[in-house]
Amino acid sequence: MSGQIISGKEIAAKKREEIKLKVKKLKEKGIQPGLAVILVGDDQASERYVRNKQKACEEVGIYSLLQRYDSHITEAFLIEKIKELNHNPDIHGILVQLPLPKHIDPQIVIETISADKDVDGFHPINVGKLVIGEDSFIPCTPFGIMVMLEDINYDLTGKRAVVVGRSNIVGKPMGQLLLQKNATVTYCHSKTANLPSVTREADVLVSAVGIANFITAEHVKEGAVVIDVGMNRDENGKLCGDVLFEEVKDKASYITPVPGGVGPMTITMLLENTLKAAEKLQKVN
Repeated sequence: MSGQIISGKEIAAKKREEIKLKVKKLKEKGIQPGLAVILVGDDQASERYVRNKQKACEEVGIYSLLQRYDSHITEAFLIEKIKELNHNPDIHGILVQLPLPKHIDPQIVIETISADKDVDGFHPINVGKLVIGEDSFIPCTPFGIMVMLEDINYDLTGKRAVVVGRSNIVGKPMGQLLLQKNATVTYCHSKTANLPSVTREADVLVSAVGIANFITAEHVKEGAVVIDVGMNRDENGKLCGDVLFEEVKDKASYITPVPGGVGPMTITMLLENTLKAAEKLQKVN
């Protein structure tokens, strides 16, 4: 029997309706949540992501400001522009689209964004708060995955969770969030010996390695929940995930597709974080 599909598209649509209502209530109190996106250069994938983010903002009533800059701008210029947005009362969330040109240090850029406007959840203050279990902005992709697990009423208590990938954007925060829900968490990566023997222990398997069809049936325990974070192209140029879907779906109890799985949740949680930043301002005032 094939695993049940976890449709990120459907869960995201429900979540966006909730966000839309909350944005409407804030607007009635004179606060319109605002998101600023900075795009440096003309990377096609980044262009597409930014368009999708702007469209999503429009859909729920969030003010969206796009600042585009040539790839030859200096790091100092970009830092100055971020500082201006830090002090702009109409902007509650700031996102600098990655990757950046090689001459600009992304870590310096991330640390320049005010932690109170860091809706990507990448600032060291938010990372630290996440690790110690304090309220913080959570990186959008892991946040979205937790909402998906919640939507299928999956209780993580006592479960074995394996995260394949250790990036600061997905892998590391994903493990922390699973840990907070009482799962026993194992991180795997490119140096993990005999990977299938580890991943087969997982009740919940999250793959975020960025290699097309990397996770096969031999990596998956019967009845596992399989979450595919990958956005790759196969040898025919077709969009696919890290998981060999057609093979793995027959072993999984639940599985996310690509496209239509984790992707729609990532942008939705960016909207959620922007709303949260605006609500925090309202409480301060």
